[in-house]
Amino acid sequence: MYYPEPIAKLIDAFSRLPGIGPKTASRLAFYVLRMEENDVMDFAKALVSVKRNLQYCSICCNITDTDPCRICQDKSRDRSAICVVEEPKDLIAMERTKEFQGMYHVLHGAISPVEGIGPDDIRINELLNRLTDETVQELIIATNPNIEGEATAMYLSRLIKPFGIKVTRIAHGLPVGGDLEYADEVTLSKALEGRREL
Repeated sequence: MYYPEPIAKLIDAFSRLPGIGPKTASRLAFYVLRMEENDVMDFAKALVSVKRNLQYCSICCNITDTDPCRICQDKSRDRSAICVVEEPKDLIAMERTKEFQGMYHVLHGAISPVEGIGPDDIRINELLNRLTDETVQELIIATNPNIEGEATAMYLSRLIKPFGIKVTRIAHGLPVGGDLEYADEVTLSKALEGRREL
């Protein structure tokens, strides 16, 4: 189908985003076309601002507009525990629980030989540099419960144990409100492994 060049370029730009197919890209492009010009300018400014004003925290590798980030600057946080997550969005999910008051480290990925991602392609060296500080007592690995997340957790565990630091893994299992009959075997086995005394 023929589109005028500006809309074709916009469709192409949207279709390069993850999870956006040609139909969705087209729908988004035509939505932008119907938007008020001020709203489009605000949208464009927000995109440019993200690229220009965000950086990685020099301590935890999270995205931030200040370096170090606000979490790393917060003197009230427990510096003896570091929670390792794959992506910045995982850190945000952990913070929403308001349960963890320690520090974080963002890997920006997980080990995945299938995709050609090895230990040197994620922020493991930066994590190791942080462990030379003797205040760190525990490393909580909160990678995703998939093949890549498990491989990363095992790799980190083997790498960090010689430091004499306690390495723990967040529990996995049944979601609150879930039914046993709909859970797969892996989820059930993880729920059994992570059981605790009442």
